Order: sequence, then structure tokens, then C-alpha cells
Amino acid sequence: MSQDTLSQVLRSVRLRGAVFYHVEGSTRWVSESPPAAEVAALIMPGVEHVMAYHVLTHGECWAAVIGDSPVALREGDVVIFPRGDPHVMSSEPGMRGTVDLTPYGLPRPEQLPFFASRQGESLSMSRLDRESERHAATLVCGFFGCDANPFNPLLASLPHLLHVPARAGADDDWIAHFIRFALSESTDKRPGGEALLERLSEAMFVELMRRYLEAMPEEQSNWFAGLRDRHVGRALALLHQRPGEAWTIDKLADYVGLSRSALHERFARFTGHAPMHYLAKWRMQVAAGLLRQSSASVASIALEVGYESEAAFSRAFRRETGLPPATWRREQTRLAERESLY
Repeated sequence: MSQDTLSQVLRSVRLRGAVFYHVEGSTRWVSESPPAAEVAALIMPGVEHVMAYHVLTHGECWAAVIGDSPVALREGDVVIFPRGDPHVMSSEPGMRGTVDLTPYGLPRPEQLPFFASRQGESLSMSRLDRESERHAATLVCGFFGCDANPFNPLLASLPHLLHVPARAGADDDWIAHFIRFALSESTDKRPGGEALLERLSEAMFVELMRRYLEAMPEEQSNWFAGLRDRHVGRALALLHQRPGEAWTIDKLADYVGLSRSALHERFARFTGHAPMHYLAKWRMQVAAGLLRQSSASVASIALEVGYESEAAFSRAFRRETGLPPATWRREQTRLAERESLY
């Protein structure tokens, strides 16, 4: 049930993946990245929220959100920066680099990914050989994009840095498959490779979310933890599957087998919202998708997401987005047209 809910949310927030860089580091190397919001329009035009990710395909290195403690990465590990924080990847912990925005504005090559080299200071040849071997690392780096508004329950539930260690000896490991394909496509650049890597990176994101959920401590209280809770997971599944139904807290409580007060307390502890408030926000997310992807009237969309009155729906939608539904739809059409030019 929880996995179905996760799939529904990922589809609704329009998860997108891209692989942009094949990076090789040698000697004492460091690569520092700006906040994702500063370069989002350059790397994924039209996308509201961007998350950088790095897959270590060879060697060892360190990853850190600027100002936080670094995390050691081993071959096959993945690190994501879900909140879009400025961060640093380096051969040693505690290193800082210089942010260079030039690569983000470069014309796209005929076929992605870009190739980038990161090399440290000049050394004598004998020492250079030793240092290069000790610090050598190869990474496939890219971005996940998604909608942040009107409502994306995932983002606030993810840490600033998500480190997912490699799994040894798993033949069906999505991440291992991704590494093999990414390395092959980075060097050979065969027809269709860019589209293949986009889809594989999206599948990898789903696998990373599963592993995050599996490794989460029992005492954790966030939206992901709510998915695996027997009662909250059931409530979330019902609200996501049937957002247009005339739900009440009593009706939902009967379905999940809790008292009204117990459901309210438990649901709010995991999601940060009362059940009916969560439903109202999710309805706006569903409505946003319908406005963007269909030509249905505002009145019919209002009915589909549980509002008998178009006026009441319009007020609720404006509270969440700052715009009336029709105006928001026109703005989204304009953004999509502009994005198609890239």
C-alpha cells in the first residue's frame, strides 16, 4: 500500500531525472556546487525544484552540505542533496572549492553527458603519480527535478544529505545497473542514450526512496515513516487513491480502525498535518495536474477533487498557489512553451 502511495506522489509531482556530468577526479580534487535554486533555470528549465545527485562509480571520496560534517563515500554509493543545498564533493574531508557557474551556462553538447575533470595542485611527477592513484575517483552526476507546489509531501521529509551505500552482490540492484549503463553511455554515447539515462535515473530515485524507507529508524516520525505505519499508511493510501470522495475524519477513522482522536494524533505526528488538512492540500496537487494536463473545465475539475462548488474550489486553490485556477493554468502553459524551446 505504501509503495502505491509513493508511486502516486512521484507521478503527481512529475519526477524527472537527468544525467549531465561524467566527472573524473585526480590528485587532491574538490568540486563545490552552488544552491540548486541558483542554477535550476539553466540545467532544468521550467522545473520548480532541483536535487543534485552523485554516483561514485570508482574510488572513494567525501560529500558534504556546506557547513555540515562530511560523509565518506565508497564505490557504488549514491548521495543526493534533496533540499538543493550548496555542497562539496572532494578527495579529502573538509576541503572547499570555488563555485564556478560557467559550466551550467555552457551550450549543451550534441549528446549528454558533459565530461569534466577535477585535478588538484601541481606536483612533481613522482608524487603526482602516487597522489593521482590515491585520490582517483569517477562519478556520474546529475539532477532530479520535481514540482514543489502546490503540495509535495516528500521534500520536507527528506534529509539535507541522503547517503545510500552500495549493496554488495545484488544482481537485481537498480543502482548497479545504472552505474553500468551510465559508464557505457558516457563513453560511447549511442543513439537514445540520453533518454535511456533519464529513465534509469528516475527508476534509481524510486529505489533510493525505498532504501531510505527501509533503513529509517523505528522512532522516525515523518511522511515516509507514515507510509510504513499500519494505520497512517492505510489512511494515506485511501486519501491518495480517492481524493474526490466526501471524506470526514470519522469516516477515515472507521476505515483504518482507529478512534477519531487517535487517528488525528497519529496522522499529524507523521505528516505534520491533520488528516482533513492533508486531504485539502493533496486535492490541490491533483487539481494542478488536471489543470496542466487536460482541457477539462475548472468546474469539472472542482467536482473531480471533491468540491461541489467551483467558487469554493477556486478559493482553496488560490490559497495554495496564489493564483485562481484559470490564471494558474495559463501560466503553466506559458512555462511549458518556454521550456520546449530548450
